[in-house]
Amino acid sequence: MTPETVTLTRGDVTAASEVLTATAAALIARGEDLWPLESLTPARLLRHYPAPDWRVAWAAGRPVGAYVLLDADPLFWPDAPPGEALYLHKLAVHPDVQGQGVSGRLLRQAVQETAGRKRPFLRLDTASARPRLRAVYERFGFRHVGERVVRAWPVSLYEYPVS
Repeated sequence: MTPETVTLTRGDVTAASEVLTATAAALIARGEDLWPLESLTPARLLRHYPAPDWRVAWAAGRPVGAYVLLDADPLFWPDAPPGEALYLHKLAVHPDVQGQGVSGRLLRQAVQETAGRKRPFLRLDTASARPRLRAVYERFGFRHVGERVVRAWPVSLYEYPVS
């Protein structure tokens, strides 16, 4: 599989849940908890993220990556002006294909969509205590723009200038 052979679809929360659950379970097995498994069911995901906002990457007929792209993110970016950015959440790559360029493919797609929707920034937050995950975003070109504590979780804020 190459990043070029990955196709993307929208709205398949069940497939997104499958990728997120596999990713979270692999992290838990390594002692690197990120998301509680019970929070990743399709029903729970739909409580916070509408189905049309989900993107799923497919290779060889199976889901291999997922993320959600939001118009606003008042919880993590409360002071951001409306229409200034799209907000990336729940980026995950299935453990079976990690290290094969899928995360870069997903991030490039999110940047393209952000540009297509005429937003100057793609933004995200990630756990401050996850240096390997932060490095993925930094290598891609995201700039670290701040830290905050949201519901007792320290998070690092990143943005990618799209223009």
